[in-house]
Amino acid sequence: MRAFIMILLMLTFMNNSIVQAEKKIMINLASRTLSLYENNQRIALYLLGVGKISTPTPVGYYKILTKEIDPPWIDPSNPEYEVPSGADNPLGYRWMQIHGNYGIHGTNKPSSIGHYVSNGCIRMWEKDVEALFDEVEVGTPVEITYNRVVVEKAADDQIAYYIYPDGYSRQALDVKYVNSWIEPWGVSAFAEDSEIADAISRSDGEPIYIGKAYNVQLEDEVVPATDQNKRHFDSKAVERGGITYLPAVPIAIALKMKLEWRHHTTLATNYGEVTGIEKKGQLYLNEDDAGILFKVEGWREGNTYKLKKLPEDETFNIKEPTNTDNPVNPPEDQTNIDKPENSTTPESISDDNNKDKDNTKDTKKDGKKDKKSDKNDKINTEEETESKGMKSDKTTSEKLPDNVQNNSLPKNAEPKV
Repeated sequence: MRAFIMILLMLTFMNNSIVQAEKKIMINLASRTLSLYENNQRIALYLLGVGKISTPTPVGYYKILTKEIDPPWIDPSNPEYEVPSGADNPLGYRWMQIHGNYGIHGTNKPSSIGHYVSNGCIRMWEKDVEALFDEVEVGTPVEITYNRVVVEKAADDQIAYYIYPDGYSRQALDVKYVNSWIEPWGVSAFAEDSEIADAISRSDGEPIYIGKAYNVQLEDEVVPATDQNKRHFDSKAVERGGITYLPAVPIAIALKMKLEWRHHTTLATNYGEVTGIEKKGQLYLNEDDAGILFKVEGWREGNTYKLKKLPEDETFNIKEPTNTDNPVNPPEDQTNIDKPENSTTPESISDDNNKDKDNTKDTKKDGKKDKKSDKNDKINTEEETESKGMKSDKTTSEKLPDNVQNNSLPKNAEPKV
């Protein structure tokens, strides 16, 4: 039995010792950079010299086929002409073949790095290629792409995007295309279109920082990014300029709570109303107002923003929403959405009640009126309503999720699908 245990321990040790970290090389010809990844984490970034426009470096999926120290250089146009390793050798002192005559190597022309200069090979500064040479083995995957738009998380967790020049004249860009790259990171609402257009115009490869993104959890459940009609909303909290913005619609969906967007400025629920922020059709609130609007408290925990419901007897500066200029009854398809008990929000106020009040007031003042007088009173009542800022009953609102009532959202600001 003891011998069996010893053998088992030895096998376990041997198995662990042969497990190697998975490494991968990713090359972007537009940015002229090489990234070395280990277990999906970038551990090194190097600047490159790549193929000329007339002899571009091919994109595709490759792997390290051979490795060589102090390689000779053979002239492709004259195979009989060979330059031994040394200061005059265009390959420098390291060579890693990836496909046919294409490879990653050093150079005796360091000023060429960062440009489109080679016959298709990938040049590196000598210190960089020697460091890479020691990190990778034969068989390491190599992926070569041409992407002018790069989005990544910086060391301080800020999401940033870069736009590079079109060195090979292959990839025209517009604002919509750049937004499609930013959207999966959950911060696209805060990437201003005018700023993106300016970045495309410059195409200088400089970082444009947007903000930090946090997954939002309510009682340890991730808030949904879609409503029951399969419409998509940005569901991450975004920290930008020292302020943390919470996604209002996804949180309302998770809480099964009706949410109202008033006059392009105000978010309201049965608990209270707060100032809202509209970004590209997405609605946000300041994290400091979450207790008032949703009766929740929140905090950051790593890359997650956690929310917890407050007890029913917790006041947390809760206030009732005031009547809006345009009270609207909830559509029939919203009846299956739960709402807090004892609701006194404007959704429960009907237009008929308002008319009854006006009619009662007119009756007390003038008594019985003939049809012509009634018609005049109705016109006067509508004029009084308009003078107080109230909208006509014919006013319609844009369609938001079934739990969101919108009194003023413009057509061009409707949340994205």
